[in-house]
Amino acid sequence: MQSNKGRDTKPELAVRRAVHALGLRYRVSARPLPNVRRTADMVFTKAKLAVFVDGCFWHGCPQHHTEAATNADYWAEKVERNRERDAETNRLLTESGWLPLRIWEHEDPAKAAQQVAELVRSRASTPRRT
Repeated sequence: MQSNKGRDTKPELAVRRAVHALGLRYRVSARPLPNVRRTADMVFTKAKLAVFVDGCFWHGCPQHHTEAATNADYWAEKVERNRERDAETNRLLTESGWLPLRIWEHEDPAKAAQQVAELVRSRASTPRRT
């Protein structure tokens, strides 16, 4: 597991490049909530949008997740804990006025970037209570 990257994965870089090409700027691998030890792949502070690019294996994609051949029980528990943590992170962000956006690694980066751009532009222009 040591060689598994925590950031700058190929799918994450593809989405970041596509978002950047649309003229948007963001913080990389940052904590949206300073008191919560969770980092988002891209953070748009003014729009209060936290973007996560989730790997199909690690986060249990309903379409592409496969069971591990070795240590199946360990990996099944690990993925389940990841999914629970993702749900908790979404809840904490939502309660704090943030919008969490989860993008699967298999999604088209250009379409994902369009979705991000639409959300950033709509949320940045709308006044919100904090």
